[in-house]
Amino acid sequence: MKSEYTEHELLQLSGIQHFCFCRRRWALINVEQQWKDNVLTVSGELMHERADDPFFNETRKDVIISRSMPVVSYRLGLTGICDIVEFVPSNFGAVLNGKAGKYKPNIVEYKHGKEDPHRSNEMQLCAQAICLEEMLSISIDSGFLFYGAIRRRAEITFSSELRDLVCKYAGEMHDYYERGYTPMVKASKACRSCSLIDICLPGLSNRTISASKYIQMKIDED
Repeated sequence: MKSEYTEHELLQLSGIQHFCFCRRRWALINVEQQWKDNVLTVSGELMHERADDPFFNETRKDVIISRSMPVVSYRLGLTGICDIVEFVPSNFGAVLNGKAGKYKPNIVEYKHGKEDPHRSNEMQLCAQAICLEEMLSISIDSGFLFYGAIRRRAEITFSSELRDLVCKYAGEMHDYYERGYTPMVKASKACRSCSLIDICLPGLSNRTISASKYIQMKIDED
């Protein structure tokens, strides 16, 4: 992984979630520029629309709430948008332009479903925190994932292990992108809910064909 990337080398931060879930999915979207919505992606976009209101900020008591906040890390080579950042007064926070005192940023990322066993949501949130740390020259210990299916926040601690994973995955993303590399198919049950199933595994869109039979059919064709 490079020590620092240029502005022209920046990749989309949100892609780290796709990369963690399925490297082939990430490559189809980012390397081959392919995308297709399904009910899950549309539901997620509608949830983000409620959170995202570009250039809108409000103050509730002493808390400054910033929506659709752009962030960037040249160390990770990633750029993206934070759904919501709540700036809470804190002696250990950062100085904000035009505001008295210091503020600690609490990042809140909105998700459609429930907790993710792949930790992809956690890595996306941690990547956002690393961006803010770089931009504000402070340390951020944790952030929040708001899950729409259960209507609650889950606090995520940015451990050294999680930070190392983010750096590792960001480096791999850049390597794939620079090489123009798309991994081979590795079918699983998760493929059924993927919006790119018709592009990645067109045979699986026919529910009468199992993943194993589809793979064997393709082998027999060669």
